Amino acid sequence: MGAIRPRRSALYVPGSNTRALEKGKELPVDVLIFDLEDAVAPDAKEEARATVLAALEKRASYGRRELVVRVNGLDTPWGYGDLSALARAGADALLLPKVESVDAVRRALAVLAAVGAPEDLPIWCMIETPLGVLRAEEIARHPRVSCLVMGTSDLTKDLHALHTRERLPMLVSLGICVLAARAAGIAILDGVHLDLSDDEGFAAACRQGRELGFDGKTLIHPKQIPVANAAFGPSPEELEQARRVLAAYRAARETGAGVAVVDGRLVEALHAREAERILALAAAIAERGA
Repeated sequence: MGAIRPRRSALYVPGSNTRALEKGKELPVDVLIFDLEDAVAPDAKEEARATVLAALEKRASYGRRELVVRVNGLDTPWGYGDLSALARAGADALLLPKVESVDAVRRALAVLAAVGAPEDLPIWCMIETPLGVLRAEEIARHPRVSCLVMGTSDLTKDLHALHTRERLPMLVSLGICVLAARAAGIAILDGVHLDLSDDEGFAAACRQGRELGFDGKTLIHPKQIPVANAAFGPSPEELEQARRVLAAYRAARETGAGVAVVDGRLVEALHAREAERILALAAAIAERGA
């Protein structure tokens, strides 16, 4: 099993907001997404890029938080400049907006290679259009792509769908993208919840995202972090069950049996592997100290 990195909570931080970038150093968040795209007005793009570069120069002050930068698309006046400037700036990953094909990933990587970016710099991809959803499998399978990020606001608009608490109009798209991510062995983050006054709805969306298989949720405000961390992190009950499952399975293997029984349920190798994943995630969270 490879190293597991917690991504329960991923907070978008406007790249032009120096105060928010500074505050991110103190938040109990797993991922900070420094945003140069939607959160920044056109006349502030250049300044925001410089502000984010300055923040990345102080990478150590962010501790174990994963730092990702959402760049502008290459079809905009700022995309090439973003990729060129950030190629060796120390971000943990670069997030490409509105990815609709694997060719968009290749074009971004060509720019990065031309300016000397590390060959192992991970690429994250926003899936936020119908075409992006339909091509999620090919996008996820590119070896440099390590995470898909759902852009449910734009996707809802493009589908002419409605924002509902149950998110029924989104379920097909969400499911397709989870399948694509899991088939490729990469991470996937759920979309944002826009109504900051709807705490109950946000908690329900987090529970639903966890049930669907997402690794975590993208957020628009720090107040959402604790709920996301709780929803996408293993509960004490889950940890106890994982320990029991793993102990029972290992005991069964020592006697030559291939299966065990826990609480009347059959435990096989697949259950043991999932128990190991849950315990590894809990260990990584504990090591992070959040």
